[in-house]
Amino acid sequence: MPDSSGDEFDPTAPDQREIGREMVDDSTGLGSVMAHAYRGEIDRVGTWRQRLDETTKWAVTLMAAILTWAFSSTDNPHYILLIGVVVVTIFLGIEARRYRDYDVFRSRTRVIQENLLANALDPSQGTEDHDWRAELSSDYRRPTLKVSFYEALANRLRRVYLALLGVLLVAWVFRITAFAPRQDWLTTAGIARIPGIVVIVVVGVFYVVLLGATFWPHERHAKGEFREGDPDDWKETDQ
Repeated sequence: MPDSSGDEFDPTAPDQREIGREMVDDSTGLGSVMAHAYRGEIDRVGTWRQRLDETTKWAVTLMAAILTWAFSSTDNPHYILLIGVVVVTIFLGIEARRYRDYDVFRSRTRVIQENLLANALDPSQGTEDHDWRAELSSDYRRPTLKVSFYEALANRLRRVYLALLGVLLVAWVFRITAFAPRQDWLTTAGIARIPGIVVIVVVGVFYVVLLGATFWPHERHAKGEFREGDPDDWKETDQ
């Protein structure tokens, strides 16, 4: 006779979602499973975080090499800096894609921290999400990306790449103006048969698009970790 107990299981029931106290008070099989699962998710978060850092490191290294070479001689073409902009933008795209993968595992760890570990430490506060077990189970069965490519792109621009691309822009402007004082800067900005004014317009439009992608208001789907608060709320201090 088939067992129907599985059909009656409700992961949103109070005694099922608030299992933090049970895992502290008793040594349960579920507690052991969740401990190993959490350890594995933390390891994945660290691995993908390292991959993000590697991409940034390569972008910074390449940018430093290009800046050094571009200003090492007045005979070196200015457009090497624009090539650097293109390459750093490619790194930005790679890092945005990696950030989407990183966010999958970071979101899982936050669900466990908010609804399991926090509940184990202080059961009186309940859980943040009544459906957390069902949602986590569904994500393990069918892993899905949590943020769009645009949101990931905007995140990496705000955190790192807008500053890097801004440095390249300032360096390029300096290279075609102060670094070549004997020529008109519009003439200096030209590349082969492309007039300087065309190059400047293209570069300007590109950076306007970057600023729009960075600061344009949009709904945020990434699961936040840090929130603003009073530092004194963390613990009581003796005066």
